[in-house]
Amino acid sequence: MNMTQPVRDLKELELLQMYYRREKPNYRNYLLIVLSLNTALRISDLLGLKWRQVYDFQKKEIRTHLCLTEQKTGKRSRIFLNEKVQHALKEYRNRLAEEKKLPKAEVYLFCRRGQENAPISRTQAFRIIKEAAGCIPEKSVSCHSLRKTFGYHAWQQGVSPALLMNIYNHSSFQVTQRYLGIDQDDRDRVFRKILL
Repeated sequence: MNMTQPVRDLKELELLQMYYRREKPNYRNYLLIVLSLNTALRISDLLGLKWRQVYDFQKKEIRTHLCLTEQKTGKRSRIFLNEKVQHALKEYRNRLAEEKKLPKAEVYLFCRRGQENAPISRTQAFRIIKEAAGCIPEKSVSCHSLRKTFGYHAWQQGVSPALLMNIYNHSSFQVTQRYLGIDQDDRDRVFRKILL
């Protein structure tokens, strides 16, 4: 079995994200990838999102935080929507406005074409991500890879594994370690860098 891995290379990560902006423009699919990478949510939680969770219809603005109950764990999460996510949400909403398809509060963020009351399937989300991943050498990219990618790059930037364990709502540190995708090259870099 081929275990999914995080996308480690930043240039490859950029190619993956830009696939639905440059190669095959699709703002919904672009948002799916950006939101996956920047929130570390499971695909089931992403697909269940509705516009009211990311857009304040009274203030007419993108929310700063996403609040939800995770399906798998039943735990409440409050996730900051960073600048990149906010920009992708604005672009998608603007595109829908241009097409005269402004969504209502209860419409799924990632709805099926012509079916606002139904999100795309997990299989379709996998296809979307797999197609975008065709532009990079890593062959085992999946929906879960994007969740792992968040943790890997956060860890690379110095975020403590204990905090990542909390973000992921993992019950054990061992699970978080696997998510980080630490490989021998990462271990070698530590030994190369620590000169006592």
